[in-house]
Amino acid sequence: PLDHAEKTGPKIKVFARELVAADQTESDLPYLVYIQGGPGFESPRPAGKGGWIGRALGEFRVLLVDQRGTGQSSPICDRTLAVLKTPQAQADYLIHFRADAIVQDLETVRKALLGPGATWTILGQSFGGFCALNYLSTAPEGLSAALFTGGLPPIYGHADKVYEATYKRVLTRNKRYFERYPEDQALLDRLAEHLRTHAITLPSGTALTVRVLQQLGMKLGAHDGAESLHYLLESPFIEGPDGPELSFRFLRQVENTLPFDTNPIYALLHEAIYCQGEASQWSAHRVGKAHALIDASPFRFTGEMVYPWMFEDYARLRPLAQAAELLAQKTDWPALYDPERLAQNTVPCAAAIYDEDMYVERELSVETAEAVGHMRTWVTNELEHNGLRADGPRIFDHLLDLIRGMR
Repeated sequence: PLDHAEKTGPKIKVFARELVAADQTESDLPYLVYIQGGPGFESPRPAGKGGWIGRALGEFRVLLVDQRGTGQSSPICDRTLAVLKTPQAQADYLIHFRADAIVQDLETVRKALLGPGATWTILGQSFGGFCALNYLSTAPEGLSAALFTGGLPPIYGHADKVYEATYKRVLTRNKRYFERYPEDQALLDRLAEHLRTHAITLPSGTALTVRVLQQLGMKLGAHDGAESLHYLLESPFIEGPDGPELSFRFLRQVENTLPFDTNPIYALLHEAIYCQGEASQWSAHRVGKAHALIDASPFRFTGEMVYPWMFEDYARLRPLAQAAELLAQKTDWPALYDPERLAQNTVPCAAAIYDEDMYVERELSVETAEAVGHMRTWVTNELEHNGLRADGPRIFDHLLDLIRGMR
């Protein structure tokens, strides 16, 4: 069901892919369900038996679920939402794509695949951890264990407190980046000035404004983010017939780096993932004004925040501007977490918390971990937010050891 409270209402499709090692196809292995980060991104499409998936396949069947609205699960984009004729209808549809609905989808799959009395282990990365915490709040009877990587959200409080913390992280990452690559400051200032004086459009039709260029700073939260960003900026200008211009190659690379046109749920619901009985009212935009980062001089990057102006600049977001505004002003979001039930939790849990995480603030994650029963943590500054991609087998082993009492 689109709305699990209305079983006879409209239906959507949810797609899951099961992985099993070739030599274990007949084995009765337990299930591990991976819950993707986001919101609004499909599950991985693995091409081989590497990384954390390869390690997990040694003792689990791995289930990769495309969260509703992504991948093969009734995907959301500007054109599928255009079927709904009004912004209000679009907003009313989109409210069903938060963590609570995703967890209910997983419960539907669990009961159909394993039977009502069976349990499985979940692994939540980033926003997937937000979903995992909702799972512990609403359906812990379906879980044998819960693992979190860079994904323990605050149980209470407005989104503002999240952005007050993460903007500080963004400023620190800017400082480190320009200390590491000082020559990029002049280059980015030149780029920004070029964008202020020229109307530049990416191949998709998105306007490459200074504020869009700043969003490349999303990359700075990954272990290799600074390097990949520096390489992207190696040679943006070419000498054209009328003087310096931005190369098509550079424009295509920028477009491929920014996910907002292809995965619009991220922009539409990113702040709503924190909302419980209150409106976000464009939290990152309001909090960010105090830091004066947007279109700043000298140039500075922003992070994973979303802003109302994105629905002007991004081609595929423009038709969704009114729906986005309705979502930002919505005040009656239901609660996502049950503090009392979390405090009494008996499901074994383990969380990798990254000390300098640019997206999910360490202090807020530690605060949540202390409020959840049977939660063990590994706080480390060795890894970044994408630690599971960078060093997956080690993280997976460490978390399994924690829930099994081996550390």
